[in-house]
Order: sequence, then structure tokens, then C-alpha cells
Amino acid sequence: MAITRRELIQSVAAAALVSASGVSFAADTIKIGYVSPQTGPLAPFGEADKWVIEQMKGAFKDGVTVGGKKYAVEILLKDSQSNPNRAGEVANDLILKDKVAMILTAGTPETANPVSDACELNQLPCISSVVPWQPWFFGRKGDPAKGFKYTYHIFWGLEDVITNFTNGWNSVKTNKKVGGLFPNDGDGNAWGDKELGFPKPLTAQGYSLTDPGRFQNGTQDFSAQIAAFKKDNVEIVTGVVIPPDAKTFLTQARQQGFKPKVITLGKALLFPGAIEALGDLGDGLTTEVWWTPSHPFTSSLTKQSAKDLAAAYEASAKKQWTQPIGFAHALFEVAADALKRSKSTKPDDLISAVAATELKTVVGDVKWGGPGPFKNVSKTPLVLGQWNKGGKYKYELTVVNNQAATAIPAGGKMRLMNP
Repeated sequence: MAITRRELIQSVAAAALVSASGVSFAADTIKIGYVSPQTGPLAPFGEADKWVIEQMKGAFKDGVTVGGKKYAVEILLKDSQSNPNRAGEVANDLILKDKVAMILTAGTPETANPVSDACELNQLPCISSVVPWQPWFFGRKGDPAKGFKYTYHIFWGLEDVITNFTNGWNSVKTNKKVGGLFPNDGDGNAWGDKELGFPKPLTAQGYSLTDPGRFQNGTQDFSAQIAAFKKDNVEIVTGVVIPPDAKTFLTQARQQGFKPKVITLGKALLFPGAIEALGDLGDGLTTEVWWTPSHPFTSSLTKQSAKDLAAAYEASAKKQWTQPIGFAHALFEVAADALKRSKSTKPDDLISAVAATELKTVVGDVKWGGPGPFKNVSKTPLVLGQWNKGGKYKYELTVVNNQAATAIPAGGKMRLMNP
């Protein structure tokens, strides 16, 4: 039977699918979902994601070969809006409506946990990051004997943040009295947990902890916490709070005459924008450091060093580098590597390839089932940093203690805020 010209055109059009970069292939398309907080109080965690995804469109412009077959690659970014319920909803949309082959997710337990849960339930591969492994694993009611089948995680743990914080504190002179700011959320409940969190190791090192109890994110009054810290003569403040709460606490502490010698907070003090918003309150604050331009690692995908990657971001985005750049990039490194090694695009083949990963990435070595605590967790190195008044930017983050990861160079020593 003769084929008409119109039918020929339609069949050719149907065969040519367009990749994320606009290059056409006579092939199918693999869709990769990415979920992070683009808006809401956790938005700084997702600030660089659009830039990273634009970079990935270039990296995937020629498609990817899976099981001997060439595929175009399409990346779908979804906003969790800093809301766990929304994170779960958009993950389900990606799985059930968009038919993605895998999901990548990052940016605190409020995003990564519900996304990981949706993937585990729907038996779809998921790689997550930017959550300490305890709130990711135990916050999802993980069983150490079984682990998870479809969800794998890349990051450090509370044991690493505690080690880095205390390494820094031990390098300066204080009365070892610590005040804790632990909110009623996934991170706060994990960090303040008597068994898994800060209390036990602090006691073991001779520190005393004043924990005034959980508070809700977005609280406008820290008078009770400040009063408790002043009463117990606290010289070190620690905890894990969102950026707006850090600003509220620090402003009210100054107003109420509370001047600790050390303030080391997780989450809130990671980002240049949040520090700049604090004005002179930002000088000397300390925080965990998961990635910097000085990290001695190189991307397996683009061959950029950490320094090159940060410089490319600053040149293109016209903003100061920010820590999540490295981990957003690394998630795509691991995804690309797993796709190339997978027998097919079927979920079980893909997750088998993910589980077998042994890859040097821009955030360090990724390998599951190795030195990590469980088969689903691959740990990355952590150091301690301090914000100092800078040259190029108002404040710049300097690594001030690298005892826990000596391969990462230190740029100075920790100093007291109010000696």
C-alpha cells in the first residue's frame, strides 16, 4: 500500500523527539525530575538549581545511551514551595503524569523526605541530598536492617556536624556552656534528639547544653530562649534554624544584651544572601561547610574543578557562589553515570545501576554500601567555616577548621565574636 506524503511527514515528526537543549534525535526521551524549594523560607537551598539545570542541558545536548539505545534528555524542575505536602504532590505529578525515569531532590527534610517517600512507594529511582542522613533515613522510619530499595542519599551526618562544631569550639576559649536552638521540624528534632543528636556527644566532651525546647519555624519572639541562655551564662549558641529565624534571634539577642562568644548555626548561615541580610550581625558567625570553590574535586560530567564551577556560576548568575551548587551538580553526575551503566530505562535496572555507583564527583567520592552507615547512604566530607568581612563580596566564607577532612584546605583559624 502506497504511503501518502502527509503520512510520511507525520511519521517522521513522530519519530523526532526534541531534547532539553533543542537537539533532535530519532529516539525516545528520558525525563529526569528535580524537586527543590524554589520559593518559601527554604528557597536559598534551591537558588542555584535553575542555573545548574541550564548547565545540564548543555551536558546532555547529545543525549545519553542506555542499554545500547540513544535517548534525548529532558529535565523537569518542580518547586516544593518549602512545604512537605507540596513536595509530595509535585513528586507524584512527576511520577504519574510526567512519567519521569528518575527523580533528583535536595534541600532539607521538608523537601527531600516526602519526595523520597513518593518514589519509594511508586518504585521509582530517586537520588537525594542536602539533608543530614539521620533525618533523611530515620525521619522516613528507615529500618537499618532493610534500608530502602528505590531511594539513595548523598550527604554527611549529624556525627560529622557535631565533630566539626566541637572541633571549632575546642580551638577557642569559652566556658563550654552551650545554648541550643532546635525548632519543631525534621532537622531540629534530629539535632536535638537525646540519642541521635547533640546532647550526648556534647556531654561526653565536657559541654553543658541548655535546650529551652522546640519552637515553630517563623517564630517572632525568642525572648524565652535568650532569657534561658543568659540565666545559664551561655557563651556558645548552636542549632539548626531557617534564615528568617536566625535574623530574628540575632537581632533580639543584641537588643536584649546577650552577646555570646560563639554562634555556630546549621542551615541558616550557609548562604551569602542570608549573611548580607544580617548586616553587621553577620560578622564572625560560624557554620558547617559542605562545598566550596577550594574543595579539591572535579566534575565527572563537565570536567570542571570546584573552583571552575563556582567561577562559572558567579560569572553567569552575577551572584556569589553558594554551597548547594556542588550538590545539585553532583546529583546530575550520579544520574548520568547510572543511566550510562544501566541495562535499560526500567526502574529496577536503573536503581541497580545507582546502587553500584563508584564515582568521583565535584563533591567527593560517591559510593553506596561502602563507608556509609547504611546501604542507601554515601557520605561526603564536612568542614567548619566562618563568615568574615571580605574583599570581592561584603562577607566571605573561610574554612577555619578542617580536622575532620584534611584534604579540604583551611583558609584561616576560628576567632571569637565577642572576646
